Amino acid sequence: MSVTEFGEARRVMSVSAALERRCLVWLAVRLPSGISSDHLTLLALLAMLMTGASYYAARFNRFALFAAIVGLAMNWFGDSLDGTIARVRRQQRPRYGFYVDHVVDCFGVLFLVSGLAVSGYMSPLVAMGVLIALFMLLIEVYLAAYCLTVFRMSFWGIGPTELRLLLAIGTLALLSDPTVDILGRSYRLFDVGGVIAIAAIGFTVVVSVARHVRALYLAEPLSPRHLLMPES
Repeated sequence: MSVTEFGEARRVMSVSAALERRCLVWLAVRLPSGISSDHLTLLALLAMLMTGASYYAARFNRFALFAAIVGLAMNWFGDSLDGTIARVRRQQRPRYGFYVDHVVDCFGVLFLVSGLAVSGYMSPLVAMGVLIALFMLLIEVYLAAYCLTVFRMSFWGIGPTELRLLLAIGTLALLSDPTVDILGRSYRLFDVGGVIAIAAIGFTVVVSVARHVRALYLAEPLSPRHLLMPES
C-alpha cells in the first residue's frame, strides 16, 4: 500500500482547537530543527509515565502533585505538537504518525490511570472503571476513523486539552482537601470525579456507537431479496 492510498480521516476538534492551533504553529516554527515529531511523541509518552509516577509519589509527599501537573503540561506539549511540527515542515507520514501517536496515547492513559489507582487519591476499583471506559471510547474513535473516515478528537466540545486542564485543576484541589462531602458522607474527590467520568464516557460511547451504526447501516443497504434470487 502506498502512502497516497491512506485515507486520512476528517478531524472533529474541541472548542479551543482554533486558538490552540495558532499557538502550536507559533511554537512549531520556533523549535530547533534537531527536534523531530518522534522526539515530541516520545516526550508525550514519558510525560504520562512521569505523571502516573508523581501521583504514586504523592502518597508519601503530597507536593509531588505539582510534578503531576508539570507532567500533564509536558504531555500536552509533546502530544499536541508532534503532528503540528510534521505538517509545518511538510514531513507528514500519515500511516506511521496515526499509528504511533495513538498507540502512545493508549499507553499514556494506562500510565496515568495506573498511577491514580495506587496513589490513594482514587480507589483501584474506580480507576479500573475509568480505564475501561477510556479504552472503550478510544476503540470506538479508532474504529470510526477507519470505517467512516471521521476522527473525533472531542465530544460535546471537550477534547484532550480540556481534559488535561480539568485533571490539573482537580489535582490542585487535592492539595487543600482530597475529600468531598455529599449528603453528609465524605468521599474521595477523585472517586467522585472518576464515577462522573465513567458515567459521562459511557453515555458518550453509547450515543456515538448508535450514531455510527445507523450511519453505516444506511451507507450499506442490503439489496432486495428478489434481486439476489436466480431466475428460474
